[in-house]
Amino acid sequence: MEKFEAIHRLTKALAAGQIELALTAGDVRRINAAGKKVALIGIENGYPIGTDIRRVKEFYDRGGRYLSLAHNGHNQLADSHNGEATNTWLHNGLSPLGKEVVAEANRLGIMLDLSHPSKEANLQALALTKAPVIASHSAVRTLCNHSRNMDDEQLEGLRKNGGVIQIVGLSDFIKQAPPASAERTEALRRLNEEFGLPTTGRGGRSGGGGATGGGRGRGRGAALSQLSADKRIDYQKRLAEVDATFPVPPRATVKDFVDHIDYAVKKIGIDHVGISSDFDGGGGIEGWNDASESLNVTIELVRRGYTEQQIAQIWSGNLLRVMARVAEVAKDLQKSQPQASR
Repeated sequence: MEKFEAIHRLTKALAAGQIELALTAGDVRRINAAGKKVALIGIENGYPIGTDIRRVKEFYDRGGRYLSLAHNGHNQLADSHNGEATNTWLHNGLSPLGKEVVAEANRLGIMLDLSHPSKEANLQALALTKAPVIASHSAVRTLCNHSRNMDDEQLEGLRKNGGVIQIVGLSDFIKQAPPASAERTEALRRLNEEFGLPTTGRGGRSGGGGATGGGRGRGRGAALSQLSADKRIDYQKRLAEVDATFPVPPRATVKDFVDHIDYAVKKIGIDHVGISSDFDGGGGIEGWNDASESLNVTIELVRRGYTEQQIAQIWSGNLLRVMARVAEVAKDLQKSQPQASR
């Protein structure tokens, strides 16, 4: 609830002249045309629903417009993708409550997000949903074998559903880099131990953030915030020395990223492919490290022959089409189902 309130306070009080909350696809276009930034609220884990289906409407009323049934762990609604590592499942897909949430999201007009649940949970959601869905930040499994990516069966299901996969600019999901050397991993471990930081994680890039300098940006960043300013500066200096001595495994490039877009377009069609960054969750590739470098993606799309209209579809049009269609389905469902089933 605090997260919802923070977004409303930002858009209504702190920076109302610069950013506005969008509740519909039409809002997105209107706000953009007015020269403001657009805020959209997504719930990246259905866990806070608890066991009360009425919370789905509460989230909708507060502005939530997409919902992922699970995140990086099984919950009461659905299995997560990360159960694949040990073949350990809680529901073998969706739970009975999770199936109810699918129906309630359809009824209210919340986009369902397939980026984090397990493959079986996603296939079950695709079979149940009456509205198109999204994979808000995933890539192509054929090109990079990661459990967060969608294989051809899921891509085909998404096409038949009318949904969209937003190809994500997160290096680990785009190209499998060789593991860090044992020497680098040990040097990072010793460095973190010296500064009292967690010493578990993957020995990857210093800018990417696991506890040992690799991974998804949240673990080491949170730990560093506990250090004094002088200590943080010292740590970053020492970390740069480790990078210089033991080179970082190469990251994916913009060309690698657009390879995933190409594959998805050829496999399921231009209408079902979009783009996402996940910069706050470890995203970033060579040539597209932050929003200021977004033009590099467009340039690569132009190089490969995509038209202006097609590029507009990929950057925003396809997602907005799904968002609008989900709202239309909800209006139809509300005529016959004015309230949640329980």
